[in-house]
Amino acid sequence: MPDTFRLTLAQLNPVMGDLDGNAAKARAAWAAGRDAGAQMVALPEMFLTGYQPQDLVRKPAFVAHAAEVLNALIADCADGPALGIGVPLWPVGSEKPYNAWVVAEGGRVVAEIVKHHLPNYKVFDEKRYFESGDVSGPYVVGGVRIGTPICEDAWFDDVTETLAETGAEILVVPNGSPYFRGKQDVRYAHMVARTVETGLPLAYLNLVGGQDDQIFDGASFVLNPHGVLSHHLPSFEDAVVHVDFARGDDGWAAVPGDRASQPEGAEADYRAMVLAVRDYMAKAGFSKALLGLSGGVDSAIVAAIAADAIGPANLRCVMLPSEYTSEHSLEDARGVAERLGCRLDTVPIAAGRAAITETLAPLFEGTEPDLTEENIQSRLRGLLLMALSNKFGEMLLTTGNKSEVAVGYATIYGDMAGGYNPVKDLWKTDLFEICRWRNANWVEGFLGPKGEVMPTRVIDKPPSAELRDDQKDEDSLPPYPVLDDILRRLIDDEASVAEVVAAGHDRETVTHVEKLIYLSEYKRFQSAPGARLSQRAFWLDRRYPIVNRWRDPG
Repeated sequence: MPDTFRLTLAQLNPVMGDLDGNAAKARAAWAAGRDAGAQMVALPEMFLTGYQPQDLVRKPAFVAHAAEVLNALIADCADGPALGIGVPLWPVGSEKPYNAWVVAEGGRVVAEIVKHHLPNYKVFDEKRYFESGDVSGPYVVGGVRIGTPICEDAWFDDVTETLAETGAEILVVPNGSPYFRGKQDVRYAHMVARTVETGLPLAYLNLVGGQDDQIFDGASFVLNPHGVLSHHLPSFEDAVVHVDFARGDDGWAAVPGDRASQPEGAEADYRAMVLAVRDYMAKAGFSKALLGLSGGVDSAIVAAIAADAIGPANLRCVMLPSEYTSEHSLEDARGVAERLGCRLDTVPIAAGRAAITETLAPLFEGTEPDLTEENIQSRLRGLLLMALSNKFGEMLLTTGNKSEVAVGYATIYGDMAGGYNPVKDLWKTDLFEICRWRNANWVEGFLGPKGEVMPTRVIDKPPSAELRDDQKDEDSLPPYPVLDDILRRLIDDEASVAEVVAAGHDRETVTHVEKLIYLSEYKRFQSAPGARLSQRAFWLDRRYPIVNRWRDPG
């Protein structure tokens, strides 16, 4: 029996639906493992297709194409280590495919592992897409019995218990586990429990990369029996790592290796947003972006994220001043663009607004100016930005934070226009913290400059939409610390009005905020996708009817 086993973990970034491209990445990882003398090369869950494929995976032609590409990959990887890769498999007579992990060696399939526990909560709808399979037993590679619980199967003790009881010696866990704040601690807790229960070493292998709203952060790791960390791969980047296992008197254990430091808090959120923008644009076929730069904090941080994601040379910022735009805002917008080193165009909207006002004057005669006139400014800006996007092929990024998105403090078809919103799941109070973090920090891989990327005044000044004289956000909304605490309770915690009031908030304010949340559902339904940072992001995490008359009687 062998006393050593080398496993290559390929933490890589697939592109949804790019079967040939993903296969090429798998083939390169396999070659790296072969050259390093590995007995097995492992890739994450559903790597060949990308994850989550949603209803695409229920299309027989897609799954059939994936099978063709898989067969070619297996043939190409015949002379060397075993290859484990996530794919959909469509069983004969079934209405849905399996979420599977295929192990091939010597040009043939030696194991087909199928996922048993299908997550059906938060962003997951796997019971809609996949068939649940029976628990698979261990398979043999290089004389070692390997057990492979696929992602959710390792979050329960029954699958790993079965694997241990049927002779598994090492657990390899392929995952498609999306990021949210604190997710890594959740992963550690479950995986440590599995090693304690089974007494087996465990390799947790995760996808990396952005897919629509979800960000897969990688951060793969290896645990020895009883939860001792031996390896940690980096977060938010590709990595191919060779892990050596040795057999001792007490069984197998990983030989300690590199343990990359893991980002937390503001750094983790910021890096998630950078990866989300970079991948969403690249995978959608865009190399350049633009955004409206107002001189305020929201557009400033989106500009910084975009510069770090795609480089300042590929970013156009546009200032669209009206008669209500302060000189400070003009200065601050220039300050952000100069610090980032990106292009700044100025397109005044006064003449266009005057023309629209004149056009509507006969219909508006006898009415008083109100929110309508304010929204015309925002929608005119959206029109001009979309015109630039169309003309130059640049993706328009939107800049509304989660606090504004929650209560509808954004103009539909105006400042909500665009293709992607990096800060859609970022509360305003958290956004300030992230701005300060980016001004003080730079990470290898950021394409923007080091040092302060926005003037301090941008962060410290009172927020304003500047759609009328002396306007402040607090004219229409509670102060953001108050608003965000109410919103976190109502949205993140699903608290009742009575519970929020009991926490110290004014009842009238709470009921008003609750009303705004429900009234704004139609706006969110039409909003651009954005980076998911929490477990209660607007879209798949939180699904409410658009038309809804219920209000908490509190």
